[in-house]
This record gives sequence, C-alpha cells and structure tokens, in this order.
Amino acid sequence: MTQSTTARKLSIAEAFDSLMREPLPLRITAYDGSGAGPEDAPYRFHIASERGLSYLMSSPDPDLAMARAYVSGDLQLFGTHPGDPYEALVVLKDGIKFRRPSPSELVTLVRSLGVSHLVPPTPPAEEAPSRVRRIFEGFRHSLTRDAEAIHHHYDVSNRFYEMVLGPSMTYTCAVFPHETATLEEAQTTKYDLVARKLDLKPGQRLLDLGCGWGGMVRHAAKEYGVKALGVTLSQQQAEWAQEEIKRQGLDDLAEVRHLDYRLVEEGDFDAVSSIGLTEHIGVRNYPSYFTFIKDKLKPEARLLNHCITRASSHQSHKPGEFIDRYVFPDGELAAPGRLVSAVHDVGLEVHDVENLRLHYARTLAGWCANLEANWDACVAEVGENTCRVWGLYMAASRLSFERNEIQLHHILAARLGDDGGNGFPLRPTW
Repeated sequence: MTQSTTARKLSIAEAFDSLMREPLPLRITAYDGSGAGPEDAPYRFHIASERGLSYLMSSPDPDLAMARAYVSGDLQLFGTHPGDPYEALVVLKDGIKFRRPSPSELVTLVRSLGVSHLVPPTPPAEEAPSRVRRIFEGFRHSLTRDAEAIHHHYDVSNRFYEMVLGPSMTYTCAVFPHETATLEEAQTTKYDLVARKLDLKPGQRLLDLGCGWGGMVRHAAKEYGVKALGVTLSQQQAEWAQEEIKRQGLDDLAEVRHLDYRLVEEGDFDAVSSIGLTEHIGVRNYPSYFTFIKDKLKPEARLLNHCITRASSHQSHKPGEFIDRYVFPDGELAAPGRLVSAVHDVGLEVHDVENLRLHYARTLAGWCANLEANWDACVAEVGENTCRVWGLYMAASRLSFERNEIQLHHILAARLGDDGGNGFPLRPTW
C-alpha cells in the first residue's frame, strides 16, 4: 500500500488488492462499482452486498469468511459453474498470496471499508454451531452428539444424494480399475476389492459399520452370498437402504439398521468392514473403536478399515472451520501411522496398508460433474445455498487429495486365533 493510498479512502476492490503480495490472478469487483485485477481474467469474484463484505471482514478464519459469503450468495463467482468451482479454486490456491499489513495500513483499510463491517452478521442457516456451542448437544462423540453431527450432513435428502452420487448411492472413495472407468464401475470395483481383501465366502457373516445406503451390504449379499448387517446413524440412509434391499430381493441375506455401531449386540462375525466411519469417531476413541471391532470378530476373521487420513502426523486432527461448520461437524483425521498403531495395539494383526489418494480425487470430480449436470433439480430439492456448500466442499477436497494434503487408506487386519493363526495364505490373493 503506497503513501498515496493510505492518505485517502480506498474502494472495496482497492482494499482487497492492497493486501496481495503479488498481482491478482483474477478479477475482483464489488457493489460499490469498484474493480481490481485483470479485466480479461477467466474468473471474477463479486462482493455483492454489505453483508458479504461483513462476512469477509468479521471472521478471523479466511476460509470460513469466504465460505459464509459464498454460501449465502453475497460473494459471487463468475467464469465457472457453482457445482464444480475446481478450476477457480486452483487459481485461488496458486495465485492468492496475502501479506500482513502494518498497523497504519489496517487503520486505513478499516476506515475505508467501515468499522460496522467488523460486526459478524448471522451465519447462513446451513452452518452448524461452533465447537464450543456444540457442547450443549452433548460431549464430543457421545451418542447424542454423534447422531446430531451425522444428521447435519447425511439427512439432507435421499433424492439429492441420488443425483450427486449416482445409481450406486455410494458416498466413499471409489477405486478406478483403469483410466476410462466410469464412476459406477469404480464404485463396484471398490466394493469388490473390499470383499476380496476380506476373503468373503458364501454363508459367512459380515458387519458393515457406518454402512451409508447399504452398498457394501448389498454387494456382499448379492455377489458373495454373505449374510450382511449394516448400521448407520442416518435414518434416511437406513430407510432408503432397506427399501433397496427389498427391491433387489436380498431380504434373506442383507439388513440395514438405524443404529449406533456401539449398540450392535451380535458377535462372531467372519468379517467387519468400516468404510468412511473412522473419520467421525474421534481420534481419542480409536482404542475403544478397534477393541469393539476385535470383540465382534471370530478368531482368524478380518477387518478392512477404509478412511481419509492426514498426509503428515504433524497436522492437526481437527478439520478447518469450513469443513467443521458446513460439512463434517466433529470430524477428525489422523495420519495412517496413528491408525495402524491403534489397530495393532488392540491386538489385531495388520497385514496390508494401501493408499488410494488419487482415486478419491477422481471420485470427487465425478460427484461434482453430477452436481453440475443436475444443478437445477438439486437446487429445487435442497436449496441453492446447500448446493453451493456441496460444490465448494467437493471441489476443494478434490484439490486437497491431488496436492497430497489428505489421503485415503485401506488397513487390512485380522484377529489372531489362540494358537497365533491369522487365516491368511502365504501371499495375498486379492
């Protein structure tokens, strides 16, 4: 910021431009008629209202500030579709580099933009309470609070999920067998990989924890003749899954219950799959979670744990404010070594660890494409604000997987028999 700009009030666009260490790679415009950045830039952010400016100025967390303004429609993005803003996010991540202004520059900025804009507006209705306020819903990862967290994200609308996820109704990382595989082919491949790693056989019993809409349960029953029980904290998921089980005539083998996994009473399972649940249970609960699983397994039976992981053990377990408030309240991630240690330390023998990071980036690209293709119908189903949350979250997550900021790991383990047997052949068969 030069002496000439500190001596006068700045327009909104000038104020934001003054905070950049390098020239803007995109165009910024605002409701006061101001603009900054190249006029021919492929992407343009428009601050459409005073409320949007207040969102941007009042939150100490930049990601949460931008998310609030974007979700509410007060920060508009032009040049890309809201169902898949991936390309614009790449430009933002690579090209927006803020600098720390001096105290005198801060005074000029606040005077120019208005002290009143430092007062936080009411957050969008789609935002969950902060971590501090959620204590009133119960202690973190209590039965009550976990149920509310799952309800916030998963009980949006089954019809919405059908349009975004596609026919598989699978909301976890797919496994792409080749470069041209479709999303549906990749989800089937994922379920079959899990089944083969678990060495499922006709007549066995499978427990699927956090089963979602029952994809793994149905695959195990239909393709492997396994008697499969799935549990989910989402009532909408359980209802949809049971209807689909009946529609496919799998009632004699498959069942999905609306139930916290901690309340499952049956035991002596031949296999347990946990696909996308570990992210929700809390890192401090790993020992009790994997002990629970061990106690549900027969001797020489297998566990396949599939979950998002941190790329480094030095990263915080807690997600950023945007993910915590808008996507996965109370979600936590750990590095793969922490998970392997937790599985190992309860007495399960770890046999295989596989990183599927880039497969999740492809999966998210497919979901964004579905949201973009079905945008009008999705907006009619759940509202434009919710659709913007999903487009932003999925595109940003895709970028995080591509840049190795987060990963996706399979951990395959077994409960040992009394004689030390593990049921595995000398070499892997999957």
